[in-house]
Amino acid sequence: MRIILLGAPGSGKGTQGEKLVAHYGIPKISTGDALRAAVKAGTELGRKAKAVMDAGQLVANEIVIGIVEERLGQDDAKKGFILDGFPRNTAQAETLDAMLVRLGQPGISRAVHLAVADEEIIARLLDRAQKEGRDDDKEDVIRHRINVYNAETHPLLDYYGKQGKVVAVDGIGTMDQIFDRIVATL
Repeated sequence: MRIILLGAPGSGKGTQGEKLVAHYGIPKISTGDALRAAVKAGTELGRKAKAVMDAGQLVANEIVIGIVEERLGQDDAKKGFILDGFPRNTAQAETLDAMLVRLGQPGISRAVHLAVADEEIIARLLDRAQKEGRDDDKEDVIRHRINVYNAETHPLLDYYGKQGKVVAVDGIGTMDQIFDRIVATL
C-alpha cells in the first residue's frame, strides 16, 4: 500500500500517519524526518542539505526529491509507505510517479485527503500554540500557511482525482473516529 496524506497544516496528517504505521506496518516518510535522517547518516544529499539548512535557507527541490528517492529505495519502503509532506505540488507528484517507475515500485495506491474547514484548522493550531507555548503560530501566520497549501498542494486533489486515487475523509471527530474512517476507505 502506497499512501499520500493530504490536508492543510493542522488537519491531523501526522497523528493519523502514525496510527496508520502501527496498523499497516509500513513506514511513514515525512520530508522533514527524511532530511534529518539523511543529514545524520552523512549521505551525500544529507551533507548538501545540512550546508543549506545551516545557512538558514530552504532546501532545494532537487535535494528534497533526491532524499525522498533514497528513502523510498530502502528495504522497509519496498512493501509500501505513507508519505506526509511530499509531494507538495503537481510537479513533485509527476516526479514521484516517475521515481516509483525508476525504483521498480507500483504507483500510489491512495491519496487520503483529511478534509477540515479552514476556521477549524485555525482554532486547532491556535489552541496547540497556546498549550505548547508556541508564539510562532499566530493567526496571520496560520492563515498564510493555509493559503499556501490551498494554492500549491490542494491541486493534488485534482491530479490524483483524475487517476481515481483520492479518498476524502472527514477530519472532524476523535482521533479514533477519523482513523476508522481512513481505514474504511483503504
